Amino acid sequence: MKEIGFIGLGIMGKPMAKNLLNAGYDLVVYDINRNPVEELVSAGAQRGLSSKDVAARSEMIITMLPNSPHVREVILGPEGVIEGVKPGTILVDMSSIAPLVSQEVSAKLSEKQVVMFDAPVSGGEPKAIDGTLAIMVGGPQASFDQVKDILQVMGASVTLVGEVGSGNITKLANQIIVALNIAAMSEAMVLATKADVDPEKVFQAIRGGLAGSTVLDAKVPLALKGNFKPGFRIELHIKDLNNALETAHSIGVPVPLTAQVMEIMQVLKVDGKGGDDHGGLIQFYEKQAKIEIRK
Repeated sequence: MKEIGFIGLGIMGKPMAKNLLNAGYDLVVYDINRNPVEELVSAGAQRGLSSKDVAARSEMIITMLPNSPHVREVILGPEGVIEGVKPGTILVDMSSIAPLVSQEVSAKLSEKQVVMFDAPVSGGEPKAIDGTLAIMVGGPQASFDQVKDILQVMGASVTLVGEVGSGNITKLANQIIVALNIAAMSEAMVLATKADVDPEKVFQAIRGGLAGSTVLDAKVPLALKGNFKPGFRIELHIKDLNNALETAHSIGVPVPLTAQVMEIMQVLKVDGKGGDDHGGLIQFYEKQAKIEIRK
């Protein structure tokens, strides 16, 4: 690929774009916020004037946007990608959105002879920065090899899981597991603290056993310090769980535990903590038990 367009330079998109630049790819970048665009231009990217302009100048386009309406607007709306894109272009939407929207957008792009992949990611800002995201890809096998090497610059694992939409189904499954892991971790650490057992020692004792997990290793140390600076915000996890609930209900799958954690996150959002990292879910349990695990 000679020219890659990158649209969406937020917490995740900016470091992902930087990794592509550092790997030697030529980028045309665009975001409605000027600061990250200026930062990327200073690092060697070209400035895009609109999503349409980026599309017209690119052989491959990557979008990294907050939610389904933003993806629709950027790709299908006025001055959107679809107005500037050339036949034969590949678009990789790395946003976490509703699977049905991925399929809808893909169908519209196919009318322009554009191939689309949905490729949401897991790992949060730290793994976006160091290029070790898990990338779950939905799209045609025939075109996968054209994008795999590029995606591997941003991710430690890049897995094609099926056709368009299956990437976001996989991400919803991922987000359910992460949310329930954080809730279980929170319950356990608050229980230990309330019972006068050092939560840090509990963490060290269990992390090598069956209860050990990436979530446990990533979130307990931060919770012990009261560090809820967002790597992945509660309000964004609410968005993902809302997509999970809607998708599950539409195909007749009950997800009662997901619904419970969703309501806990909603309580925290109402309490002004929606911008906290999702590891801040523990604050709900601390408030209920009237104790904090932090030293």
